[in-house]
Amino acid sequence: MPSAKNRITPEKRMYFHSELRHCPHCGAKLKRHHTAWHKYVNTLSGIFDVWNMAYACTNPECPYPGSYFRSAEADALVMKHTSYGFDVLALVGELRFKRHYTLSELHEELNRRGVVTSERNCERLYERYLTLLRASVSDHLRETLATVVKEHGGLLLSMDGVQPEKGNETLHVVREGFSGSILAAQNLKSGSAEELKSLLAPIEQLGFPVIGLLSDGQHSIRLAMSGLWPEVPYQYCQYHYLKDIAKPVVDLDRKLKTSIKKNLRGIRQLEKQIQPEDSEDAAIAKDYLAAVRSVLLEDGNPPLDLPGIRVYEEASAIRNSLQRSAKKGGSPTAKNF
Repeated sequence: MPSAKNRITPEKRMYFHSELRHCPHCGAKLKRHHTAWHKYVNTLSGIFDVWNMAYACTNPECPYPGSYFRSAEADALVMKHTSYGFDVLALVGELRFKRHYTLSELHEELNRRGVVTSERNCERLYERYLTLLRASVSDHLRETLATVVKEHGGLLLSMDGVQPEKGNETLHVVREGFSGSILAAQNLKSGSAEELKSLLAPIEQLGFPVIGLLSDGQHSIRLAMSGLWPEVPYQYCQYHYLKDIAKPVVDLDRKLKTSIKKNLRGIRQLEKQIQPEDSEDAAIAKDYLAAVRSVLLEDGNPPLDLPGIRVYEEASAIRNSLQRSAKKGGSPTAKNF
């Protein structure tokens, strides 16, 4: 077992749900069925504990009862069989091909940016980046897609772009949602609808039926997809949609969190006052202070898990506990606190 100091601690936990709410075959409501995958994902923004939940059709008469739908947004974070995000892979390609970094320099730069890895693993990340660029529909993949069509009635296509740094080329990746297969990947300078359509064209030419299209709402991606599959339902990523409409609430929640934490930071003086004491009352007060200190470290994952509301609820629970203690004739230390 690794020592506690060497264990990876994610910054936050993220739950992703299917962007589709209704079955594309019969229109019935989808219901959460199981966890499609769960892993710690290393990205340029930090390490996240990611859960991708799978949904199934609730209609027992559905012609494709074995179909499970998971989040395209979660799949856009990380490649299969690895824990490093697509943004890390895009950065590796940028540093290796444009800046001509050696593996040793790659290792140093990734660690400097907070992506903890080894020089040997940098080589694997570089190989995965090359695999992405070589992504094409091979005979084996054709068989996989044919199986997907047989089991689910068609393909579920999603596209997303990953830009390692502002001003650099964007790595666009096309995935098939049911199998998780990568169908195409290419660095593009502009990401215009025409360029994206040329990336999607070989997939359209395969002739497999497509039952759904997913993306983060980027206008050029939507134009490219609708240009090739005009009759196929298009779904804007629910996670991005929720973030957009919840922005005013998230902004207010951020102010609430800042205000509450500003008031709680006054506990430092109280900690100094009771630190020398070792009485039973002081021990109780120290426990309360430790609880307040933990609230200062609280965070959430907006928009579904608002950090300000979480801090408010936990601070209120501590306050209510103190008030109950005072009403019962608690210690002078507790009353003062």
